[in-house]
Amino acid sequence: MPKRITLQDVADAVGLAPATVSYALRGERGSDETVRRVRQTAETLGYQVDPVARALASGRSRTVAVLCGSTRDLWQQSLAARLARALMAEGRHAIVADADGGPDREEELLAMLRDQRPDGFLVAPLDPFAPQWEALARQVPVVAIGDRLSRAPSAGSVVFDNASGFRLVFDHLASLGHQRIAVVLPQRPSTPDRPAERLVAAEAKRHGVVTTLVRTPPATSDPDTMTDHLASALTDPDARKRPTAAFCLTDSFAFGVLRAANRLRLAVPGDLSVVGFEDVEFADLAGHGLTTVSWGREAVVDAAVSQLLAAVDADAPLETRTITPTLVVRGTTAAPAES
Repeated sequence: MPKRITLQDVADAVGLAPATVSYALRGERGSDETVRRVRQTAETLGYQVDPVARALASGRSRTVAVLCGSTRDLWQQSLAARLARALMAEGRHAIVADADGGPDREEELLAMLRDQRPDGFLVAPLDPFAPQWEALARQVPVVAIGDRLSRAPSAGSVVFDNASGFRLVFDHLASLGHQRIAVVLPQRPSTPDRPAERLVAAEAKRHGVVTTLVRTPPATSDPDTMTDHLASALTDPDARKRPTAAFCLTDSFAFGVLRAANRLRLAVPGDLSVVGFEDVEFADLAGHGLTTVSWGREAVVDAAVSQLLAAVDADAPLETRTITPTLVVRGTTAAPAES
């Protein structure tokens, strides 16, 4: 088996101390002639820098941990992939971990990832109130996506202007004539950055419409279980009381509603209009396309990655950046049949 060329081999070949060779390879010290000779010798011998040794010497691993609440959620799945690509473009490697909807698993993964000594963390937290975030943010830069980490004031965040997003959806549905709207939201409690119940109440009052909150199983649940649950919520013996529109706080929920509507033989959008809240990459492939709120995937990724790497490389302070939404109207919304 061929012997791996070490820094000592290069040092022996040029007759210099290993420390001098290391500095010359990094271009930090030494005359131009010394740097040229050391690098030429290293190339001739086939020397490759040991990434572990380089990380220990520099204090940088050039890795970033990406911890997702659940990649079964379509938006988080896309987010993880885009974060990894953006980091790769900056010469970083992503260590992607999936909590699969479990706060306890999130805590366990956080401890495991911390042991890998990444330069920073990008997290889509399940529990933004958990105490472990504060300890982590004191050690390395952390940027949370979706919710601020209330117990880690030094962490950065990328949050969404949810109030504007709700306003866009309710304005659209009310303009079409919908008066009974089911709002499909997660079972887990709302957070200060995603106060769904308060925003729904405010919009219902503003437009004078009737809303029903439907708490649905998470994306980690069995699809049939979600479909059964949503089909039940959309059914009423009195057709005059059945919701004519469903506003879903994730596109994954919206696709679940479309499956439930199909089971109930409800025509979309004639019998039921459906609106999502993320604009995942194939939202335009659902029938005539899913009407949804877009947060601009590239804007979210850039806001998270740019500030994290600025903190890692230049000790720049982290901050909260807010993403403004747009409404993308496609084929799943129309005036209710009764209007």
